[in-house]
Amino acid sequence: MKSMKTLFVIAALAVSSLAMAEGGSDRVFARMEAARQNSMEAYQVAQKQGTQSPVAESKAKGDDHANC
Repeated sequence: MKSMKTLFVIAALAVSSLAMAEGGSDRVFARMEAARQNSMEAYQVAQKQGTQSPVAESKAKGDDHANC
C-alpha cells in the first residue's frame, strides 16, 4: 500500500510539473511571433523603399578566392 501511495505522489508531481511548463512555452512562442511580425514589417518597408542592405558583407572572403 505504501508503494502505491509513493507512486501516486510521484505521478501527481510529474503531472503538475508538466502543466506548469506548458504556460512558459506559450509566452515564448508569443514573443517569437511578435518578433517575426516586426521583422517582416521592416523587411516589407525596406522592399518598398528599394533599400536592401546585405545581411553580412566581407571583402576578405572575396579576396581569398580571387586566385582560384
